Amino acid sequence: MKCKVCRDRAVIQVRRHNANFCAPHFVDHIHRQVEKTIHHYRMFRPSDRLVLGVSGGKDSLALWDILTELGYRVDGVYLHLGIGEYSSDSLRFTQEFAESRGLDLKIVDLPTDVGFSIPQAAAATARTACSACGLSKRYILNQVAAEGGYDVLVMGHNLDDEAATLFGNVLQWNPEYLARQAPVLPADDGGLIRKVKPLIRVAERETAAYAVIRGIEYEVEECPMAAGNTINRYKEWLNALEEQSPGLKANFLFGFLDRGQPAFASHRGSVELAACAECGQPTTGEVCAFCRLRRQTLVKISSRAAS
Repeated sequence: MKCKVCRDRAVIQVRRHNANFCAPHFVDHIHRQVEKTIHHYRMFRPSDRLVLGVSGGKDSLALWDILTELGYRVDGVYLHLGIGEYSSDSLRFTQEFAESRGLDLKIVDLPTDVGFSIPQAAAATARTACSACGLSKRYILNQVAAEGGYDVLVMGHNLDDEAATLFGNVLQWNPEYLARQAPVLPADDGGLIRKVKPLIRVAERETAAYAVIRGIEYEVEECPMAAGNTINRYKEWLNALEEQSPGLKANFLFGFLDRGQPAFASHRGSVELAACAECGQPTTGEVCAFCRLRRQTLVKISSRAAS
């Protein structure tokens, strides 16, 4: 198996591109895919202040490395979820990555700074752990980006993530979610920061290979609270289809973005945001979902401590 560029020994096959790459040319290939995505969707300019949500996993750390190599200055924010050794290990990988490259990292410790962990929130509310985690991440990452004066919040969602999300929304025929699924979610006057996903042309397997080639150590274990996660099942099904038809996931996602999404534009609607009465962050109601989650969880924690 030889590299399509230099004919040297290849280290990876990318079947949907019908190409094999040696290590240096694979890194170049990934850089081009991300740069193409940034320019095609006009995600941000070199002068914009960028902050990346990092988890300690392969996708966010690989993306931080890619953007840095492309010449962008990107700060990171890590949310400690309070999930035992998993969170401690993820934080360690993130800190080591940032320190080794001289990058700025902000850490938000959910149990210390907010008062509860994700396991506590899941136990105290009707939400699943993944739902409580997703809500907390969206809220806190936007809060950090807004308070830090950043122009753009960068997320590490890859091709597999976006294709699986799209698959689930199609299976459920969820027009509101389909209308909002996009590589760029624009800022608004209500306080939501522009959010972008530069990794959507890169598959999960490819970010793992990139991390290995670049010597990036990351949290390999999956979150212990994600067992049975629906998105993971969708990924497995799509991977089985991809094995038989290389390029299917990319065709599915980008076919939707290019030709399917306009059909759902009318479902996007005009949502009027107001400041949450408790925290001041944008919300569609009087009190935002995160403040309701926090209140409910802290009440439950207090009642258990008193009993």
